[in-house]
Amino acid sequence: MKKFNLNRQADVIESVLAAHKIQSKVWGGTVTPRFVRFDLTTSIETRVQKVLALREEVAMRLGVPDIRVYRKGDAIRVEVPRSDLAVVRFDVLRKRLKRIPPLTAILGVDEDGAPLLLNITSPDVAHILVAGTTGSGKTILLKTLILSLALYNPQSKLQLAIIDPKARGMAALADVPHLLRPIESDPKRAIDLLEGLVVEMERRDRLRISRPAIVIVIDELADLRMVAGKRVERALTRLTQRGREAGVHVILATQRPAAAIVGGLIKANLPVRLVGAVTTPEDAKVATGIAGSGANRLRGRGDFLLAARQEMVRFQAAYASDEEIRRLISAETGRWRHGDYSNYPERSAPASPIPRHSPSRSHS
Repeated sequence: MKKFNLNRQADVIESVLAAHKIQSKVWGGTVTPRFVRFDLTTSIETRVQKVLALREEVAMRLGVPDIRVYRKGDAIRVEVPRSDLAVVRFDVLRKRLKRIPPLTAILGVDEDGAPLLLNITSPDVAHILVAGTTGSGKTILLKTLILSLALYNPQSKLQLAIIDPKARGMAALADVPHLLRPIESDPKRAIDLLEGLVVEMERRDRLRISRPAIVIVIDELADLRMVAGKRVERALTRLTQRGREAGVHVILATQRPAAAIVGGLIKANLPVRLVGAVTTPEDAKVATGIAGSGANRLRGRGDFLLAARQEMVRFQAAYASDEEIRRLISAETGRWRHGDYSNYPERSAPASPIPRHSPSRSHS
C-alpha cells in the first residue's frame, strides 16, 4: 500500500477519536496481505471500552465495511481491511522456510507477516477444530495443512486418514502416498474406518507405542453425523480423549461447531481452534471458545484466527489451487517412492499401521 494512504488512514482514526474528546496517537502498525493494523495509544484517563464503541464510526469515516478494534498489551489495535487483497501462495511461503520441524504444518502468515506453523504433536495441540462458513476458506486450509505434513514427513513417521463426505473437497490429495486407504466419502465405510482406528489406538496403548503418527481429517463432520450420529460421536470421543498418547491426532472441520454437531466431550478435547468467518457473535464464541473474539468480523477467503489457551493469533491461510496441489504431489512422487526426505533426519520406507482394506481390524 502507498505510504500516503496509510498516513491518511492514521489521521482519520485520530480525528474521529479527537471528535469524541479522546486524545490518541497512531505510533506504528503492520501491513498484512488482508488488512493494515494500526497501533495507537490514548491518554491515561481514556477507557478502552469508549474506543471500542466507536468502531462503526471509524469504519464509516475510513470508507470500509468494518474494522476490528481490540487491546493488545498496552496498545489498542485497529485492523482496517485492504482494498487490494494479496494472496499468500503456499509454494512461495514454503520456499521461505529453510527447514520444517517434524510433524509440523504450514498454516500461513501471522499478523506480523511471519510464517505460522503448527506442531500437531505438541501437548498443547493434540487435536484441532477447524470452523467457518462457506467461503471462509476452511477446506483450502485443510488441504494445505495436509499437503505440508506430507511434503516434510516420510510415511514411516506419518499416516493419513481422510474422510470427505462431500466427495470433492479433498480430491486433489488422492495420490498422496501417506494415505492409509483411499480418501473415504462413503459414510458407512468412513464410520468403519473411525472404529478401526479406535481399535488401532487401543492396540498402541497396550504396546505403549505411538509411531507412526496417524492424522485423521474429516472435512465436514455434520454430513457424517447425519448418517450415524451416535457411532461417530462415540468413536471421535474415544480418539480425542485418548489418541494423543498413542500418536493419533484428529482434525475436525465443520461450518458450525455447535454441541449437537461436535459433541460436548469431543469439543472439550479440541484445544486448538482454527476459525474462519462465522455469521454471528454467538457462533464466534462457540467456535473459538473465547467471548468477543471477533470471528464474525473476519473477511473470509482465508482470513482466520488461531485460538488456543484463551489466546488468539490472526493469520492469513496459505493458498494452493487443486492444480498446484496435484503438480506438487506429482513432482514429489519420485522422492517419496525412494524415501528421499532431505528435510528429514533419516531415510525411511513406507509403513501402514492398519490394513488398507480392513479398517475394522488391527494387526500387531
